[in-house]
Amino acid sequence: MPTAATVPYKPANRCIYLHGFASSPRSRKAVYLKDRFAKTGIKLEIPDLNQGDFTHLTLTRQITQTAALFNNFNIPITLIGSSFGGLTSAWLAEKYTQVQKLILLAPAFGFPSSWFHKFPQAELKQWQESGYKDIYHYGKDKLLPLHYEFLRDGNQYDTNKLKRSLPTIIIHGKNDDVVPIEVSHQYISSHSTAKLIALDSDHGLNDVQEIIWQEIQDFC
Repeated sequence: MPTAATVPYKPANRCIYLHGFASSPRSRKAVYLKDRFAKTGIKLEIPDLNQGDFTHLTLTRQITQTAALFNNFNIPITLIGSSFGGLTSAWLAEKYTQVQKLILLAPAFGFPSSWFHKFPQAELKQWQESGYKDIYHYGKDKLLPLHYEFLRDGNQYDTNKLKRSLPTIIIHGKNDDVVPIEVSHQYISSHSTAKLIALDSDHGLNDVQEIIWQEIQDFC
């Protein structure tokens, strides 16, 4: 694990993209950004956060999986995270000073409270009692069971405890009905080094990919 000392930023940093919940490294944004990075001679690393076991996905597992990639403490890391991958990126930056820049695309800062409000109480109770609930997986294009531990584990992560300030841009759609843009406004209000870029788009941000790429280039 990196020490608490600040790691000097170097141009030859690593760039890692963390895809969203129920998505995959083959999502439209992931494929688009990987291609754009490749054209500049930079490899964009995109781990599969499903790990072949979407059913037992948790925020803790994503953090642990990604942190295992931080095998060279001398190389700074830029994390690009989409939605749940954005939330994961923020927690990684909190725990690992090797992470020196954040690019967050509609980060799921409202998790897990947003999920507790998303479902009727009876449905949540049934999920908790049975242990599993079928969730549509966009990467697999089918319903897959998700264990209730996904919510229980997420409940230990309080976004208000994200205190570290580092160069950060948040790109969020004004018409996002999955993760309201208000959560990003709240985040930047307590992080002076974070900048919010609000776009006329929805949660997927797939219709503004060129703008996202331009913002990433300007930022990095």
